[in-house]
Amino acid sequence: MLDQIHWLAAVTILGVLEQAYFFLQVIYARRLFGISPPKISGPPEFERIFRAQVNSSEYFPIFLALLWQAGLFFHQGLAAALGLLYLCGRYCYFMGYKAASSERLAPMYFSAGVLWILIAVSALGILHFFLSHYMGLNVLQLLPA
Repeated sequence: MLDQIHWLAAVTILGVLEQAYFFLQVIYARRLFGISPPKISGPPEFERIFRAQVNSSEYFPIFLALLWQAGLFFHQGLAAALGLLYLCGRYCYFMGYKAASSERLAPMYFSAGVLWILIAVSALGILHFFLSHYMGLNVLQLLPA
């Protein structure tokens, strides 16, 4: 079983480490700009870092669910590769947002596109499972060679 999920687990750990890095950036920005919790407003430089971290955290559970569904029901290698692309896109998003709010847009669209692909392969994998498991219909055998 572990040989079927090791790439997904590795990408998950990388994602957790990326989230930790984003959290640390907010802590450093709080110290730099003298903003104590629970305050969330301050100079635009702080607010961009804070928003980038919060936005990334909001999407992380969605990413994890899709990563594992795509990996378990479709293909572990493809899901892991898409997961790495998503994490790279999120890193670029964070760094772009940290620099200027307009710099977040291209990485945001890229990472959203990767999520849509993960949704598609997850749905295809789950559909294939239901058709084959409950209806005895193997769609892959119906495709011409």
